[in-house]
Amino acid sequence: MTRNLILGAVLSSLVLLAAAVSFLWTPFDHTAMNIPAKLQTPNAQHWLGTDHFGRDLMSMIMVGARTSIAVALVAVGIGMGAGVPLGLTAAARKGAWLDEVIMRGNDLVFAFPSLVIAILITAVLGAGAINAIIAIGIFNIPVFARITRGAALSLWEREFILAARVAGKSAARISAEHILPNVTNLLIVQGTIQFSLGILAEAGLSYVGLGAQPPTPSWGRMLADAQTMVSFAPHLALVPGTAIILTVLGLNLLGDGLRDWLDPKLRMART
Repeated sequence: MTRNLILGAVLSSLVLLAAAVSFLWTPFDHTAMNIPAKLQTPNAQHWLGTDHFGRDLMSMIMVGARTSIAVALVAVGIGMGAGVPLGLTAAARKGAWLDEVIMRGNDLVFAFPSLVIAILITAVLGAGAINAIIAIGIFNIPVFARITRGAALSLWEREFILAARVAGKSAARISAEHILPNVTNLLIVQGTIQFSLGILAEAGLSYVGLGAQPPTPSWGRMLADAQTMVSFAPHLALVPGTAIILTVLGLNLLGDGLRDWLDPKLRMART
C-alpha cells in the first residue's frame, strides 16, 4: 500500500466517521440557536467555535459531512449506473450510429463547465439537495461513459474476447461477463475522483443557495454565511473551508493510491 493510499484512507475515514457518528450524537443540537454565545472562537465548550446565531460549528460540520457525502455518493451512483452501460454499448457498437449518438451527446455535455450545468439545472428545477444530486449526477454520466468506452475498446481486440465471439456469445453478454470485470478497477478509481468532485460541486451549489436548504447544514452555505464576517470571525470560514479541503484531498489521495495499487503495470514498475 502506498503512502497516498494510507493517508487518503485515513482522511476519508475520518470524514465518514464524523458523518456516521452525527446520526447518533453531536455535541449540540445543530439547529439550536444561542445568541448570547454567538461568534465564539474555539474553546473548551465549543471545540470549533460558534456561528453568528450561536450554533455549534462542530455539530454543523458533522451533520454537513453526511449531507455532502450523501449528495456526492448518490450523484456518483447515478453517473456510474447510467454511464457505464452507455460506455459498454458504445464500445460494442464502435463506429455504428448508436456509438456516434452516445459520444456526441457526451461531447455536448462536456462543452459546458460542470458547475455551470449544475447551476442551470438546479435553477430550473429549484434549489434543494435532491435537485443538486440530479444535477451532479447528470454530469457524471458522460464521464463514466467516456472512461468505460475507452477502456472497453482496448479489450475488444484481445484474444479472450475474440474467443468469446467465436463461441457465439452476444455483444451484451461479452460486455457483462468479460469487459466489465476488466474495467472495474478503473471505474473504482474514477468513482473516487468523481466523489471528491461531487463534494466540491455540492459545496459550490450550496454556496450560491442552490444546494441543501436550511435548516440542513451544508459546508458551502456555511462559507457563504461567513463571507461578510471573515474580518472579525475568520473561524467561520476556516472551519468549513478546512473540512472541504481535507475531504477532497483525502479522496484524491485515495484515488491516486488505489490507481497505483490496482494497476498491474505500476505494481511491476515499483518492484
